[in-house]
Amino acid sequence: MAAQTIIELLNAGADDDTAITAVDRTSLTYAALRTLVAETVAALRRLGVERNDRVAIVLPNGPEMAAAFIAVGAGATTAPLNPAYRADEFRFYLEDLNAKALLVETGSESPAIEVAQSLDVPVYELDVADGSPAGAFTLPAAGDSATTADLDYAASEDIGLVLHTSGTTSRPKIVPLSQTNVCASAKHIGEILNLNPADRCVNIMPLFHIHGLIAAVLSSLAAGASIYCTPGFNALRVFSWFADARPSWYTAVPTMHQAILSRAARNAEIIEAMDLRFIRSSSSSLPPQVMAELEATFGCPVIESYGMTEAAHQMASNPLPPGARKPGSVGIAAGPEVTIMDTDNNILPVGETGEIVIRGPNVTKGYENNPTANAEGFSDGWFRTGDQGVMDAEGYLSITGRLKEIINRGGEKISPREVDEILLDHPAIAQAVTFAIPHDKLGEEVGAAIVLKEGEAADESEVREFAAQRLADFKVPRKVIFIDEIPKGATGKLQRIGLHEKLGL
Repeated sequence: MAAQTIIELLNAGADDDTAITAVDRTSLTYAALRTLVAETVAALRRLGVERNDRVAIVLPNGPEMAAAFIAVGAGATTAPLNPAYRADEFRFYLEDLNAKALLVETGSESPAIEVAQSLDVPVYELDVADGSPAGAFTLPAAGDSATTADLDYAASEDIGLVLHTSGTTSRPKIVPLSQTNVCASAKHIGEILNLNPADRCVNIMPLFHIHGLIAAVLSSLAAGASIYCTPGFNALRVFSWFADARPSWYTAVPTMHQAILSRAARNAEIIEAMDLRFIRSSSSSLPPQVMAELEATFGCPVIESYGMTEAAHQMASNPLPPGARKPGSVGIAAGPEVTIMDTDNNILPVGETGEIVIRGPNVTKGYENNPTANAEGFSDGWFRTGDQGVMDAEGYLSITGRLKEIINRGGEKISPREVDEILLDHPAIAQAVTFAIPHDKLGEEVGAAIVLKEGEAADESEVREFAAQRLADFKVPRKVIFIDEIPKGATGKLQRIGLHEKLGL
């Protein structure tokens, strides 16, 4: 029986095998991880946190973040938040989640703390003892592990993870992912990559994002393999981590792969000593030229995959050799069923272009408290991805366009409306429309077109500074243009898609 819950999934690892490790830290074994999970769930219960209660986690990337995701998720609902958020963003997410608690590192100065206190959300610091293994921590209410024998762990249909996905026409949507959803996705990733206990993944992905949480951390643990947790991507340090970790694979977004390639020549000895089984790429489209250069540089296959939050990450993937890898394609269905549908809910034949739809055990049952989004997003049991694509006769999927207006900046999804609303708070701005500008490395960059109020003045640097005080850095428009009138469609609606062309950018 495949694991249906995180606590069951952890049974894959042998007691003495490494589960989590990190630079300059001793390794956390599977036996120690299982003990940590039991003690954490017991502590949460003493703190009044029950199954399906949301625990917001604001921690830097690293082994404690990975371990907290697993330990909290085994007994409650994890809600990882980007540590780079500003106070207003933390307020929105903590309120929207109805968070029961906030976990931070000892000595944290995150603005999330003050926000949580103003909302009467208890804040708990993770205590990491000097010299402790990678990922080991204690919560304030931790006690004798002898009291953990009959713990009330999360059940298969309980929500294990909640993340927000951006919406173009509404506020960000809550995606609840059940224990079954996340475990199924971890299993699907392990199967397509043939993961086994000898594998070691270096995680350079942010651990508030579905890619890092499921593709790197959970899929490794589901296979009884190990995960080497870095502080987050850093092109200047990544090769030293490769040398230290001796990984069999890593997963990243295309912009990270490009940054790694840019420093490959000066790290030839480290690359020569590496023995990668494969490299994985996901979260935005990988240019075929980058795929070819990665394979030539590292001497291993590059596996491009297609994922999204609503699918607990993976939907399709190119297979390992001897299966064919098709540059420009995101591969074959790799877990859920994948097909192409027209606007009338008809499944289209091979070779016809339409909307990519999915269904399967890893797919969320629906957005939380959002009947409109659910009515639009689900058809006859299929989830509509919002991506346009086509499938060939061999079942390989190619994404041909974006039906949604979400800006995909190097794998970070940005809601244009959210940026609009911030810009419209500026006293000189009458109208604002945020849109995607094609970018050769990031895929898309954030642009904003602005109409000023009559008699008012502002320049690009002032507008960007205004936005930067209220938005995480990746959401701040990199290009701001001032126009007399924002182009509209025939029905008077703002048209974000293609706006960069209309404006000559």
